[in-house]
Amino acid sequence: MVRHVLIWQFKDEMSADEKAAAAKKIKSELEALVGVVPGLKSLTVATNPMASSNADLYLDSVMDSPADYDVYKDHPAHVAAATYVRSVVKSRVCMDFEF
Repeated sequence: MVRHVLIWQFKDEMSADEKAAAAKKIKSELEALVGVVPGLKSLTVATNPMASSNADLYLDSVMDSPADYDVYKDHPAHVAAATYVRSVVKSRVCMDFEF
């Protein structure tokens, strides 16, 4: 099994309303990939950080194997969603691991 974890920060110039709309879109588009991308077992996007947080969004996804992760990375639906994410975030932290 492979776990793919991301943490993002929105761009500073975005308003609270823009961040809320972007978070909703990101959550909807990425969570919809389950059942579309072969090998993607689960994907959750958290959009409600506590005040103690210094990040805006968290993604936690699970695939069966490194080969399934490669399929996920290149799948057109994921590429489209990730392209939007890159347009609204200033930072991305990633950790991928097998368990």
